[in-house]
Amino acid sequence: MLDISVVLTDEKKQKPDSDNLGFGRHFTDHMFVMTYDEGQGWHNPQIKKYEELSVDPATVVLHYGQEMFEGLKAYRTDEGEINLFRPEMNARRTNRTNDRMCMPQIPEEDFVQAVKELVAIDEDWIPTAPGTALYIRPFVYATEKTLMVHPSRSYVFMIILSPVGAYYKEGLNPVKIYVEDEYVRACRGGVGEAKTGGNYAASLKGQMDAKAKGFAQVLWLDAVERKYVEEVGTSNIFFKINGEIITPELSGSILPGITRNSVIQVLKSWGLTVTERRITIDEVFAAAEEGILEEVFGTGTAAVISPVGSMFYEDEEHVINNMVIGETTQKLYETITGIQYGKVADTFGWLDKVTLPKPLVFGETKLKEMDLKGIKEVELIDRKKRTIAGNPAVAQKKFGSSIVADIKEKPNSLEIRLDVDFPNNWFTGGNYIRIPE
Repeated sequence: MLDISVVLTDEKKQKPDSDNLGFGRHFTDHMFVMTYDEGQGWHNPQIKKYEELSVDPATVVLHYGQEMFEGLKAYRTDEGEINLFRPEMNARRTNRTNDRMCMPQIPEEDFVQAVKELVAIDEDWIPTAPGTALYIRPFVYATEKTLMVHPSRSYVFMIILSPVGAYYKEGLNPVKIYVEDEYVRACRGGVGEAKTGGNYAASLKGQMDAKAKGFAQVLWLDAVERKYVEEVGTSNIFFKINGEIITPELSGSILPGITRNSVIQVLKSWGLTVTERRITIDEVFAAAEEGILEEVFGTGTAAVISPVGSMFYEDEEHVINNMVIGETTQKLYETITGIQYGKVADTFGWLDKVTLPKPLVFGETKLKEMDLKGIKEVELIDRKKRTIAGNPAVAQKKFGSSIVADIKEKPNSLEIRLDVDFPNNWFTGGNYIRIPE
């Protein structure tokens, strides 16, 4: 278990309008940072003010792209609880990516702990409008200062948070996609199954060209034969053909999506036939010609479920289900998001709740029950307005049973009024003393 140092910022940001969040444009007050050095391992975990980074021009990540990132969300339920969706899977995938990128492993329990503690501190940033959430972006990057091509000897692991709305501007309406047969996203033996920035940089050219032609996303084909379907945009892809649901098998060039895995389990629990295999674009279009291509949808953390309404390939376009979201696609979206937001029973055991400090109730809460992590100093004031100041941990140990009457945030400390009278003999030289360490 990590011993995370917490230093809370006194400069809180103004929160954005929850109806106009977009995706990844706003960031919370704090971030998690932990460093790695060869011979020392991971050390110095801390939660601190969100701030800009300063890097040396020779830092390895800037030249050789040795980095990775993850993505998950925190969801606010109607009851005010905070749900994480399968965060241990993100931790596991992080280590698979780190192994491929020659970066150090992060203990899964440390990854999840860091996510939970940061979310708990910035929980008031979790939006409550329908379909919104708090996006969580963990990432690792190489920090050694050298132009030599070799794995870095030092790294930083960070987590930042961003309140987000719907990922696609079309919302849950089916989108038009362009089948890309010139550019490729990844190849077997490369880093396609790793969640690293190079995969996404390689996809930008195809996506830009597709959008210039009026399409929302790109359907990627394999790098060798240019005929096997792989991914759609930044998501995994599913086809419902004559009642059977087919998704490309994980061949080494396809990211093992957590939403993908969840969708497969849900579909199988409904008794539907799900097949993971290679599927050609010609097979997909032949199914469309025969009228048995019933539904197409993408899956991913950001959008959850993205229905596809038409596909364009070699000057031919096929419309799917009359550009209307399919019954299975709609049901999947409602089920997965229902579980995430606590509206549908979690029969799979996927949710991990973020524990928040016990609510502070003046006149009832005891000093020892307050969460003072990250507070540098406290000033305890009794009913006679006399002050004892000092270390929060020591204050809780010495005065923990005292009832809290009121609190007031100050620039460098927290003022706590207690429903108690300190002994008179403590204040022989005035009404202010320091807590003995």
